[in-house]
Amino acid sequence: MKASLQGVQLPKFSPWTDKRKFILLLSVMLLCAFWLCAWLSYQVAYQSLREQVENNHLPLTSDNVYSEIQRDLLQPIFISSLMAQDTFVRDWAINDEHPSQDIIRYLSNIQQRYQTITAFFVSLKSARYYHPNGILKTLSINNPDDAWFYRVIQLPPEQDYEINIDYDTADTSRTTVFVNYKVFDFNNQLIGVTGVGLNIEAVKQLIQLYQKRYQRSVYFIDPLGNLSLSGPDYTGPRNISLREGLAEHAAELLSQANGRYRFKDHHQQYYLNARYIPEFNWYLIVEQQDLPASVQLKHTLWFNLAISSLITLLMLILANLTLGRYQRRLETLATTDKLTGVYNRQSFEFHLEQVLDIQQRAKQACSLIIFDIDHFKQINDQHGHLVGDEVLKQVSKLCLEQVRQSDVVCRWGGEEFIVLLPNCDALAAFEVAEKIRLTISQQAFEVNQHQINLSISCGVAQIKTHEVLASLLIDRADKAMYQAKQQGRNRSQIAE
Repeated sequence: MKASLQGVQLPKFSPWTDKRKFILLLSVMLLCAFWLCAWLSYQVAYQSLREQVENNHLPLTSDNVYSEIQRDLLQPIFISSLMAQDTFVRDWAINDEHPSQDIIRYLSNIQQRYQTITAFFVSLKSARYYHPNGILKTLSINNPDDAWFYRVIQLPPEQDYEINIDYDTADTSRTTVFVNYKVFDFNNQLIGVTGVGLNIEAVKQLIQLYQKRYQRSVYFIDPLGNLSLSGPDYTGPRNISLREGLAEHAAELLSQANGRYRFKDHHQQYYLNARYIPEFNWYLIVEQQDLPASVQLKHTLWFNLAISSLITLLMLILANLTLGRYQRRLETLATTDKLTGVYNRQSFEFHLEQVLDIQQRAKQACSLIIFDIDHFKQINDQHGHLVGDEVLKQVSKLCLEQVRQSDVVCRWGGEEFIVLLPNCDALAAFEVAEKIRLTISQQAFEVNQHQINLSISCGVAQIKTHEVLASLLIDRADKAMYQAKQQGRNRSQIAE
Protein backbone atom coordinates (compact mmCIF):
# COMPACT_ATOMS: atom_id res chain seq x y z
CA MET A 1 0.00 0.00 0.00
CA LYS A 2 1.27 3.45 -0.85
CA ALA A 3 2.29 5.61 2.08
CA SER A 4 0.31 8.79 2.77
CA LEU A 5 1.14 11.94 4.68
CA GLN A 6 -1.08 12.57 7.71
CA GLY A 7 -2.14 16.13 8.32
CA VAL A 8 -1.10 17.30 4.84
CA GLN A 9 -3.71 18.37 2.26
CA LEU A 10 -3.15 16.43 -0.94
CA PRO A 11 -3.37 18.29 -4.26
CA LYS A 12 -6.61 17.70 -6.14
CA PHE A 13 -6.70 17.11 -9.84
CA SER A 14 -10.33 18.34 -10.02
CA PRO A 15 -11.52 20.40 -7.02
CA TRP A 16 -14.73 19.34 -5.29
CA THR A 17 -16.22 22.76 -5.92
CA ASP A 18 -15.90 22.26 -9.68
CA LYS A 19 -17.49 18.83 -9.38
CA ARG A 20 -20.33 20.24 -7.30
CA LYS A 21 -20.92 23.01 -9.83
CA PHE A 22 -20.97 20.46 -12.63
CA ILE A 23 -23.48 18.24 -10.78
CA LEU A 24 -25.63 21.28 -10.01
CA LEU A 25 -25.54 22.43 -13.63
CA LEU A 26 -26.34 18.92 -14.84
CA SER A 27 -29.25 18.75 -12.39
CA VAL A 28 -30.69 22.03 -13.60
CA MET A 29 -30.30 21.06 -17.26
CA LEU A 30 -31.90 17.64 -16.80
CA LEU A 31 -34.77 18.94 -14.70
CA CYS A 32 -35.41 21.81 -17.09
CA ALA A 33 -35.33 19.46 -20.08
CA PHE A 34 -37.64 16.87 -18.48
CA TRP A 35 -40.02 19.43 -17.01
CA LEU A 36 -40.14 21.44 -20.22
CA CYS A 37 -41.00 18.33 -22.24
CA ALA A 38 -43.68 17.33 -19.73
CA TRP A 39 -45.14 20.85 -19.62
CA LEU A 40 -45.17 21.20 -23.42
CA SER A 41 -46.85 17.79 -23.72
CA TYR A 42 -49.45 18.88 -21.18
CA GLN A 43 -50.05 22.17 -22.99
CA VAL A 44 -50.41 20.46 -26.38
CA ALA A 45 -52.84 17.89 -24.96
CA TYR A 46 -54.78 20.57 -23.05
CA GLN A 47 -54.99 22.83 -26.11
CA SER A 48 -56.15 19.93 -28.28
CA LEU A 49 -58.76 18.95 -25.72
CA ARG A 50 -59.97 22.53 -25.39
CA GLU A 51 -60.33 22.87 -29.17
CA GLN A 52 -62.27 19.61 -29.26
CA VAL A 53 -64.66 20.89 -26.58
CA GLU A 54 -65.09 24.34 -28.13
CA ASN A 55 -65.30 23.30 -31.77
CA ASN A 56 -66.91 19.88 -31.56
CA HIS A 57 -68.31 18.71 -28.24
CA LEU A 58 -70.27 21.79 -27.16
CA PRO A 59 -71.69 22.56 -30.66
CA LEU A 60 -72.64 18.90 -31.05
CA THR A 61 -74.35 18.94 -27.66
CA SER A 62 -76.17 22.12 -28.68
CA ASP A 63 -77.36 20.44 -31.89
CA ASN A 64 -78.54 17.37 -29.99
CA VAL A 65 -80.37 19.44 -27.38
CA TYR A 66 -81.97 21.52 -30.12
CA SER A 67 -83.15 18.35 -31.83
CA GLU A 68 -84.66 17.12 -28.59
CA ILE A 69 -86.27 20.51 -28.00
CA GLN A 70 -87.91 20.23 -31.37
CA ARG A 71 -89.24 16.88 -30.30
CA ASP A 72 -90.22 17.82 -26.74
CA LEU A 73 -91.02 21.53 -26.78
CA LEU A 74 -91.92 22.35 -30.35
CA GLN A 75 -94.89 20.00 -30.18
CA PRO A 76 -96.91 22.54 -28.16
CA ILE A 77 -96.16 25.15 -30.84
CA PHE A 78 -97.37 22.73 -33.46
CA ILE A 79 -100.57 22.04 -31.46
CA SER A 80 -101.21 25.75 -30.99
CA SER A 81 -100.67 26.31 -34.71
CA LEU A 82 -103.24 23.62 -35.55
CA MET A 83 -105.70 25.21 -33.12
CA ALA A 84 -105.17 28.66 -34.65
CA GLN A 85 -105.73 27.29 -38.16
CA ASP A 86 -108.67 25.10 -37.20
CA THR A 87 -111.76 26.02 -39.23
CA PHE A 88 -114.03 25.15 -36.33
CA VAL A 89 -112.31 27.61 -34.00
CA ARG A 90 -112.44 30.43 -36.54
CA ASP A 91 -116.06 29.74 -37.55
CA TRP A 92 -117.12 29.56 -33.92
CA ALA A 93 -115.38 32.86 -33.08
CA ILE A 94 -116.86 34.59 -36.16
CA ASN A 95 -120.38 33.36 -35.24
CA ASP A 96 -120.42 35.39 -32.01
CA GLU A 97 -118.83 32.61 -29.93
CA HIS A 98 -122.05 30.63 -29.68
CA PRO A 99 -122.60 28.16 -28.17
CA SER A 100 -119.75 28.42 -25.62
CA GLN A 101 -120.00 24.72 -24.79
CA ASP A 102 -118.62 23.84 -28.23
CA ILE A 103 -115.28 25.63 -27.69
CA ILE A 104 -115.08 24.33 -24.12
CA ARG A 105 -115.58 20.79 -25.36
CA TYR A 106 -113.01 21.40 -28.13
CA LEU A 107 -110.40 22.67 -25.66
CA SER A 108 -111.04 19.73 -23.34
CA ASN A 109 -110.54 17.33 -26.22
CA ILE A 110 -107.22 19.06 -27.13
CA GLN A 111 -106.01 18.84 -23.55
CA GLN A 112 -106.83 15.16 -23.24
CA ARG A 113 -105.56 14.18 -26.67
CA TYR A 114 -102.16 15.89 -26.42
CA GLN A 115 -101.68 15.56 -22.65
CA THR A 116 -101.22 19.27 -22.04
CA ILE A 117 -101.97 20.73 -18.64
CA THR A 118 -104.18 23.40 -20.19
CA ALA A 119 -105.70 24.62 -23.44
CA PHE A 120 -107.37 28.00 -23.94
CA PHE A 121 -108.93 30.48 -26.32
CA VAL A 122 -109.32 34.22 -25.65
CA SER A 123 -111.67 36.18 -27.90
CA LEU A 124 -110.56 39.62 -29.09
CA LYS A 125 -114.17 40.69 -29.41
CA SER A 126 -115.51 39.62 -25.99
CA ALA A 127 -112.18 39.30 -24.08
CA ARG A 128 -113.53 36.06 -22.59
CA TYR A 129 -111.00 33.42 -21.42
CA TYR A 130 -112.28 29.97 -22.54
CA HIS A 131 -110.85 26.90 -20.80
CA PRO A 132 -111.78 23.19 -20.59
CA ASN A 133 -113.34 24.08 -17.23
CA GLY A 134 -115.49 26.80 -18.77
CA ILE A 135 -115.29 30.58 -19.13
CA LEU A 136 -112.79 31.51 -16.45
CA LYS A 137 -112.86 35.30 -16.73
CA THR A 138 -113.21 38.33 -18.92
CA LEU A 139 -109.86 40.01 -19.52
CA SER A 140 -109.29 43.70 -18.92
CA ILE A 141 -106.58 45.92 -20.27
CA ASN A 142 -106.34 47.48 -16.83
CA ASN A 143 -105.60 44.17 -15.11
CA PRO A 144 -101.82 43.47 -14.89
CA ASP A 145 -102.52 39.73 -14.92
CA ASP A 146 -104.00 40.08 -18.40
CA ALA A 147 -101.10 42.02 -19.88
CA TRP A 148 -99.90 38.95 -21.72
CA PHE A 149 -102.96 38.94 -23.98
CA TYR A 150 -102.62 42.58 -25.02
CA ARG A 151 -98.91 42.03 -25.58
CA VAL A 152 -99.60 39.08 -27.91
CA ILE A 153 -102.20 40.88 -30.03
CA GLN A 154 -99.70 43.68 -30.55
CA LEU A 155 -96.93 41.38 -31.79
CA PRO A 156 -95.46 42.29 -35.19
CA PRO A 157 -97.34 40.82 -38.16
CA GLU A 158 -94.50 38.43 -38.93
CA GLN A 159 -94.58 36.98 -35.40
CA ASP A 160 -97.52 34.60 -34.99
CA TYR A 161 -96.88 33.43 -31.44
CA GLU A 162 -94.86 33.88 -28.28
CA ILE A 163 -93.73 31.60 -25.49
CA ASN A 164 -93.89 32.94 -21.97
CA ILE A 165 -93.79 31.61 -18.45
CA ASP A 166 -96.67 32.72 -16.26
CA TYR A 167 -99.00 31.37 -13.61
CA ASP A 168 -101.97 29.41 -14.85
CA THR A 169 -105.25 31.36 -14.84
CA ALA A 170 -107.10 28.15 -13.94
CA ASP A 171 -104.67 27.42 -11.07
CA THR A 172 -102.76 30.45 -9.84
CA SER A 173 -100.46 28.24 -7.70
CA ARG A 174 -99.08 26.59 -10.81
CA THR A 175 -96.43 28.15 -13.07
CA THR A 176 -96.86 27.19 -16.69
CA VAL A 177 -95.03 27.51 -19.99
CA PHE A 178 -97.59 28.97 -22.40
CA VAL A 179 -97.57 28.97 -26.17
CA ASN A 180 -99.78 31.92 -27.16
CA TYR A 181 -100.80 31.75 -30.83
CA LYS A 182 -102.68 34.46 -32.72
CA VAL A 183 -105.93 33.43 -34.49
CA PHE A 184 -107.04 35.17 -37.70
CA ASP A 185 -110.33 34.94 -39.57
CA PHE A 186 -110.59 34.11 -43.23
CA ASN A 187 -109.93 37.75 -44.13
CA ASN A 188 -106.72 37.71 -42.07
CA GLN A 189 -108.21 39.82 -39.32
CA LEU A 190 -107.15 39.06 -35.75
CA ILE A 191 -109.99 37.49 -33.79
CA GLY A 192 -108.29 36.05 -30.71
CA VAL A 193 -105.43 34.09 -29.14
CA THR A 194 -105.32 30.35 -28.54
CA GLY A 195 -102.72 27.91 -27.26
CA VAL A 196 -101.69 25.29 -24.76
CA GLY A 197 -99.63 25.18 -21.59
CA LEU A 198 -96.96 22.88 -20.25
CA ASN A 199 -96.04 22.34 -16.63
CA ILE A 200 -92.88 24.30 -15.89
CA GLU A 201 -91.62 21.46 -13.71
CA ALA A 202 -91.94 19.04 -16.59
CA VAL A 203 -89.91 21.38 -18.80
CA LYS A 204 -87.28 21.75 -16.09
CA GLN A 205 -87.10 17.99 -15.83
CA LEU A 206 -86.45 17.86 -19.56
CA ILE A 207 -83.61 20.33 -19.15
CA GLN A 208 -82.27 18.33 -16.22
CA LEU A 209 -82.43 15.23 -18.39
CA TYR A 210 -80.38 17.03 -21.07
CA GLN A 211 -77.82 18.05 -18.47
CA LYS A 212 -77.52 14.55 -17.07
CA ARG A 213 -77.28 13.01 -20.52
CA TYR A 214 -74.59 15.37 -21.81
CA GLN A 215 -72.90 16.24 -18.49
CA ARG A 216 -73.20 19.96 -19.23
CA SER A 217 -75.34 22.87 -18.03
CA VAL A 218 -78.32 23.73 -20.26
CA TYR A 219 -80.53 26.82 -19.93
CA PHE A 220 -82.35 29.45 -22.02
CA ILE A 221 -82.13 33.24 -22.09
CA ASP A 222 -84.26 35.80 -23.88
CA PRO A 223 -82.89 38.44 -26.33
CA LEU A 224 -82.20 40.75 -23.38
CA GLY A 225 -80.06 38.18 -21.61
CA ASN A 226 -82.64 37.36 -18.94
CA LEU A 227 -82.91 33.78 -17.78
CA SER A 228 -86.01 32.27 -19.38
CA LEU A 229 -85.82 28.63 -18.44
CA SER A 230 -83.36 26.46 -16.57
CA GLY A 231 -83.04 23.27 -14.61
CA PRO A 232 -83.80 23.15 -10.88
CA ASP A 233 -80.10 23.20 -9.96
CA TYR A 234 -79.28 26.47 -11.74
CA THR A 235 -77.62 28.90 -9.30
CA GLY A 236 -76.41 31.66 -11.62
CA PRO A 237 -77.72 35.25 -11.87
CA ARG A 238 -80.98 36.05 -13.62
CA ASN A 239 -79.17 37.93 -16.38
CA ILE A 240 -75.91 36.95 -18.08
CA SER A 241 -74.62 40.53 -17.88
CA LEU A 242 -74.44 40.04 -14.10
CA ARG A 243 -72.23 36.95 -14.29
CA GLU A 244 -68.53 37.32 -13.65
CA GLY A 245 -66.44 36.78 -16.76
CA LEU A 246 -69.46 36.38 -19.06
CA ALA A 247 -70.61 40.00 -18.79
CA GLU A 248 -67.93 41.19 -21.22
CA HIS A 249 -69.26 38.74 -23.84
CA ALA A 250 -72.98 39.46 -23.26
CA ALA A 251 -73.42 42.07 -26.01
CA GLU A 252 -71.63 39.92 -28.59
CA LEU A 253 -73.51 36.78 -27.54
CA LEU A 254 -76.95 38.43 -27.89
CA SER A 255 -76.12 39.88 -31.31
CA GLN A 256 -75.15 36.64 -33.04
CA ALA A 257 -77.08 33.52 -33.98
CA ASN A 258 -74.24 31.24 -32.85
CA GLY A 259 -71.17 31.76 -30.74
CA ARG A 260 -68.45 30.05 -28.72
CA TYR A 261 -67.04 31.71 -25.62
CA ARG A 262 -64.51 31.06 -22.91
CA PHE A 263 -64.58 32.86 -19.55
CA LYS A 264 -63.65 32.56 -15.89
CA ASP A 265 -66.15 32.73 -13.05
CA HIS A 266 -64.74 32.67 -9.50
CA HIS A 267 -61.40 31.44 -10.86
CA GLN A 268 -63.07 28.50 -12.63
CA GLN A 269 -62.71 28.09 -16.39
CA TYR A 270 -65.97 27.78 -18.36
CA TYR A 271 -66.69 26.98 -22.02
CA LEU A 272 -70.01 28.12 -23.48
CA ASN A 273 -71.90 27.60 -26.72
CA ALA A 274 -74.85 29.88 -27.55
CA ARG A 275 -77.46 29.19 -30.24
CA TYR A 276 -80.43 31.31 -31.18
CA ILE A 277 -83.75 29.41 -31.45
CA PRO A 278 -86.12 31.52 -33.57
CA GLU A 279 -89.14 29.35 -32.69
CA PHE A 280 -88.88 30.48 -29.08
CA ASN A 281 -87.04 33.74 -29.64
CA TRP A 282 -84.64 32.41 -27.02
CA TYR A 283 -80.97 31.53 -26.89
CA LEU A 284 -80.04 27.98 -26.01
CA ILE A 285 -76.96 28.02 -23.75
CA VAL A 286 -74.81 24.93 -23.26
CA GLU A 287 -71.82 25.41 -20.97
CA GLN A 288 -69.21 23.27 -19.33
CA GLN A 289 -67.02 23.93 -16.32
CA ASP A 290 -63.38 23.35 -17.22
CA LEU A 291 -62.44 20.28 -19.28
CA PRO A 292 -63.62 16.83 -18.19
CA ALA A 293 -60.17 15.32 -18.73
CA SER A 294 -58.17 18.28 -17.39
CA VAL A 295 -57.88 16.71 -13.94
CA GLN A 296 -56.51 13.54 -15.50
CA LEU A 297 -54.14 15.62 -17.62
CA LYS A 298 -52.88 17.43 -14.53
CA HIS A 299 -52.42 14.14 -12.70
CA THR A 300 -50.49 12.85 -15.70
CA LEU A 301 -48.40 16.03 -15.72
CA TRP A 302 -47.50 15.68 -12.03
CA PHE A 303 -46.80 11.97 -12.53
CA ASN A 304 -44.48 12.76 -15.46
CA LEU A 305 -42.74 15.45 -13.41
CA ALA A 306 -42.27 13.03 -10.53
CA ILE A 307 -40.90 10.34 -12.86
CA SER A 308 -38.63 12.95 -14.49
CA SER A 309 -37.35 14.05 -11.09
CA LEU A 310 -36.72 10.44 -10.07
CA ILE A 311 -34.87 9.70 -13.32
CA THR A 312 -32.87 12.90 -12.87
CA LEU A 313 -31.97 11.88 -9.31
CA LEU A 314 -30.88 8.42 -10.43
CA MET A 315 -28.84 9.88 -13.29
CA LEU A 316 -27.21 12.35 -10.91
CA ILE A 317 -26.33 9.59 -8.46
CA LEU A 318 -24.85 7.56 -11.32
CA ALA A 319 -23.03 10.63 -12.65
CA ASN A 320 -21.70 11.45 -9.18
CA LEU A 321 -20.42 7.90 -8.69
CA THR A 322 -18.89 7.84 -12.16
CA LEU A 323 -17.32 11.27 -11.80
CA GLY A 324 -16.05 10.37 -8.34
CA ARG A 325 -14.42 7.22 -9.67
CA TYR A 326 -12.85 9.02 -12.61
CA GLN A 327 -11.85 11.92 -10.38
CA ARG A 328 -10.04 9.58 -8.01
CA ARG A 329 -8.45 7.84 -10.95
CA LEU A 330 -7.30 11.12 -12.47
CA GLU A 331 -6.00 12.28 -9.09
CA THR A 332 -4.06 9.04 -8.80
CA LEU A 333 -2.66 9.48 -12.30
CA ALA A 334 -1.78 13.09 -11.55
CA THR A 335 -0.07 12.42 -8.21
CA THR A 336 1.58 9.00 -8.56
CA ASP A 337 4.22 7.44 -10.71
CA LYS A 338 2.56 5.17 -13.24
CA LEU A 339 5.22 2.48 -13.06
CA THR A 340 5.93 2.17 -9.33
CA GLY A 341 2.78 3.54 -7.71
CA VAL A 342 4.68 5.96 -5.40
CA TYR A 343 4.31 9.73 -5.64
CA ASN A 344 5.67 11.41 -8.74
CA ARG A 345 8.00 14.37 -8.74
CA GLN A 346 5.31 17.04 -9.24
CA SER A 347 3.11 15.91 -6.33
CA PHE A 348 6.17 15.34 -4.11
CA GLU A 349 7.34 18.91 -4.60
CA PHE A 350 3.93 20.08 -3.40
CA HIS A 351 4.18 17.82 -0.33
CA LEU A 352 7.67 18.94 0.39
CA GLU A 353 6.76 22.62 0.38
CA GLN A 354 3.89 21.99 2.78
CA VAL A 355 5.86 19.76 5.14
CA LEU A 356 8.79 22.13 5.30
CA ASP A 357 6.46 25.03 6.10
CA ILE A 358 4.75 23.02 8.88
CA GLN A 359 8.03 21.78 10.34
CA GLN A 360 9.59 25.25 10.28
CA ARG A 361 6.64 26.83 12.08
CA ALA A 362 6.47 23.99 14.60
CA LYS A 363 10.29 24.08 14.99
CA GLN A 364 10.44 20.33 14.44
CA ALA A 365 13.07 18.28 12.69
CA CYS A 366 12.49 17.04 9.14
CA SER A 367 14.83 14.99 7.00
CA LEU A 368 15.16 13.77 3.45
CA ILE A 369 16.67 10.60 1.97
CA ILE A 370 17.74 10.43 -1.67
CA PHE A 371 18.87 7.06 -2.98
CA ASP A 372 19.90 5.74 -6.35
CA ILE A 373 20.10 2.14 -7.61
CA ASP A 374 23.74 1.32 -8.26
CA HIS A 375 24.68 0.35 -11.81
CA PHE A 376 21.06 0.42 -12.96
CA LYS A 377 22.10 1.18 -16.56
CA GLN A 378 23.86 -2.19 -16.74
CA ILE A 379 20.63 -3.95 -15.75
CA ASN A 380 18.79 -2.26 -18.62
CA ASP A 381 21.60 -3.03 -21.04
CA GLN A 382 21.96 -6.70 -20.03
CA HIS A 383 18.35 -7.69 -19.35
CA GLY A 384 16.24 -5.07 -21.13
CA HIS A 385 14.05 -2.24 -20.03
CA LEU A 386 11.15 -4.51 -19.03
CA VAL A 387 13.39 -6.19 -16.45
CA GLY A 388 14.59 -2.77 -15.36
CA ASP A 389 10.99 -1.64 -14.86
CA GLU A 390 10.26 -4.70 -12.75
CA VAL A 391 13.32 -3.94 -10.62
CA LEU A 392 12.05 -0.40 -10.02
CA LYS A 393 8.68 -1.77 -8.91
CA GLN A 394 10.22 -4.18 -6.40
CA VAL A 395 12.59 -1.55 -5.02
CA SER A 396 9.64 0.80 -4.51
CA LYS A 397 7.72 -1.94 -2.73
CA LEU A 398 10.62 -2.75 -0.37
CA CYS A 399 11.12 0.91 0.39
CA LEU A 400 7.46 1.44 1.30
CA GLU A 401 7.65 -1.51 3.68
CA GLN A 402 10.49 0.11 5.64
CA VAL A 403 9.05 3.60 6.20
CA ARG A 404 6.28 4.99 8.41
CA GLN A 405 2.74 5.76 7.32
CA SER A 406 3.48 9.46 7.60
CA ASP A 407 6.57 9.27 5.36
CA VAL A 408 6.36 10.01 1.67
CA VAL A 409 8.18 7.99 -1.00
CA CYS A 410 8.69 9.53 -4.44
CA ARG A 411 10.27 8.38 -7.65
CA TRP A 412 12.36 11.43 -8.40
CA GLY A 413 13.40 10.33 -11.86
CA GLY A 414 14.86 7.27 -13.59
CA GLU A 415 16.24 5.00 -10.87
CA GLU A 416 16.42 7.78 -8.27
CA PHE A 417 14.02 7.92 -5.27
CA ILE A 418 13.35 10.38 -2.44
CA VAL A 419 11.92 9.62 1.00
CA LEU A 420 10.53 12.53 3.04
CA LEU A 421 10.52 11.95 6.80
CA PRO A 422 8.62 14.55 8.91
CA ASN A 423 9.47 14.77 12.63
CA CYS A 424 12.74 12.97 12.06
CA ASP A 425 16.30 14.25 12.59
CA ALA A 426 19.32 13.31 10.51
CA LEU A 427 20.48 10.44 12.71
CA ALA A 428 17.05 8.79 12.73
CA ALA A 429 16.79 9.33 8.98
CA PHE A 430 20.20 7.72 8.54
CA GLU A 431 18.95 4.64 10.36
CA VAL A 432 15.95 4.48 8.03
CA ALA A 433 18.23 4.84 5.01
CA GLU A 434 20.43 2.02 6.27
CA LYS A 435 17.40 -0.18 6.87
CA ILE A 436 16.23 0.40 3.30
CA ARG A 437 19.71 -0.16 1.92
CA LEU A 438 20.30 -3.38 3.80
CA THR A 439 16.86 -4.74 2.90
CA ILE A 440 17.50 -4.16 -0.80
CA SER A 441 21.07 -5.44 -0.78
CA GLN A 442 20.07 -8.62 1.04
CA GLN A 443 17.14 -9.30 -1.28
CA ALA A 444 17.64 -11.71 -4.15
CA PHE A 445 15.59 -10.31 -7.03
CA GLU A 446 14.07 -12.86 -9.39
CA VAL A 447 12.89 -11.15 -12.56
CA ASN A 448 11.84 -13.29 -15.54
CA GLN A 449 14.11 -16.15 -14.39
CA HIS A 450 17.00 -13.71 -13.93
CA GLN A 451 18.58 -13.36 -10.48
CA ILE A 452 19.74 -9.82 -9.94
CA ASN A 453 21.64 -8.48 -6.93
CA LEU A 454 21.00 -4.80 -6.19
CA SER A 455 22.46 -2.13 -4.02
CA ILE A 456 21.63 1.52 -3.45
CA SER A 457 23.53 4.62 -2.40
CA CYS A 458 21.75 6.96 -0.01
CA GLY A 459 22.16 10.60 0.89
CA VAL A 460 20.57 11.99 4.06
CA ALA A 461 19.95 15.65 4.88
CA GLN A 462 18.09 17.43 7.69
CA ILE A 463 16.37 20.76 7.16
CA LYS A 464 18.24 23.68 8.71
CA THR A 465 16.63 26.17 11.08
CA HIS A 466 16.17 29.00 8.58
CA GLU A 467 16.19 26.93 5.39
CA VAL A 468 13.02 27.89 3.54
CA LEU A 469 13.89 26.65 0.05
CA ALA A 470 13.18 22.98 -0.59
CA SER A 471 15.70 22.99 -3.39
CA LEU A 472 18.51 23.64 -0.89
CA LEU A 473 17.53 20.61 1.20
CA ILE A 474 17.30 18.41 -1.90
CA ASP A 475 20.63 19.69 -3.15
CA ARG A 476 22.41 18.85 0.12
CA ALA A 477 20.89 15.35 0.21
CA ASP A 478 21.84 14.85 -3.45
CA LYS A 479 25.45 15.83 -2.76
CA ALA A 480 25.54 13.41 0.17
CA MET A 481 24.33 10.62 -2.13
CA TYR A 482 27.11 11.33 -4.62
CA GLN A 483 29.61 11.25 -1.77
CA ALA A 484 28.30 7.77 -0.95
CA LYS A 485 28.78 6.71 -4.58
CA GLN A 486 32.31 8.13 -4.63
CA GLN A 487 33.11 6.16 -1.49
CA GLY A 488 32.27 2.86 -3.20
CA ARG A 489 28.46 2.76 -3.42
CA ASN A 490 26.07 0.57 -1.36
CA ARG A 491 26.30 2.91 1.58
CA SER A 492 24.52 5.89 3.25
CA GLN A 493 25.96 9.34 3.81
CA ILE A 494 24.71 12.24 5.98
CA ALA A 495 25.03 15.66 4.43
CA GLU A 496 27.33 18.16 6.15
